[in-house]
Amino acid sequence: MRLNVFLQKSGIGSRREAERMVAAGRVTINGTVAKVTDPVSESDAVTVDGKPLTIETRPVPRLFMLYKPLDVLVTTFDKEGRKTIYELPNLCPPRWGADMPRVMNVGRLDVNSEGLLMLSSDGQLAQAMMSPATGLERTYRVRVHGRLTPEQIKRLAGGVLVNGVRYKGARVSEDREPSGKNTWYTIVLTEGKNREIRKLMEHFGCIVNRLIRTQYGPFTLGNLDPGMVREIPRRNVDKFLEDLKQRGAKL
Repeated sequence: MRLNVFLQKSGIGSRREAERMVAAGRVTINGTVAKVTDPVSESDAVTVDGKPLTIETRPVPRLFMLYKPLDVLVTTFDKEGRKTIYELPNLCPPRWGADMPRVMNVGRLDVNSEGLLMLSSDGQLAQAMMSPATGLERTYRVRVHGRLTPEQIKRLAGGVLVNGVRYKGARVSEDREPSGKNTWYTIVLTEGKNREIRKLMEHFGCIVNRLIRTQYGPFTLGNLDPGMVREIPRRNVDKFLEDLKQRGAKL
């Protein structure tokens, strides 16, 4: 297999992170500094920062829930200097210290959205959670300026083509009678295309003015406050991994 795939399956992180480590000269294969395109076989000795690495020694994945606040970017670095989730106090030392592993975000929420963002210490697990093939549901509470008709809600359930992009069916239910010109909805998706809900609502003449993700797969926002982080207990992670495998994920 390719080296970046091997590193990801060994729990190093995403393939992009693995490629950065290789480019920095931190990875060797059989004592030789590796290149990203190098192939790896089971008999090869791979090291990262001088430490042997095999798929069998992959650490147990860890999962965290973060309440992403408004006006915070889901990225590791912003060239304009805007605040990112990785600069939030609860994701920085000394809040977790040495016990906090390197984590990556599972998908994204745009800067104007808030709510549940999953973080994983394992790149392969993160990819499985984001994959449309596993079909994990994402639940949102959404406030819009305007109101959908029953026919539009029915059309959303069957999938919609917007500007040449096909969006899968979305379960949409109105939470309560509109307040003024705004209406609250609960929306459930099984994929996470860029700004999907906003684009779907705009397609039907509604403008999203608040969007909160409340659930991702079996994990719910609960009583988390903006900026708070909570680790998923090991037994829940083990159960979740088994569920993903039953859905066809290769972990």
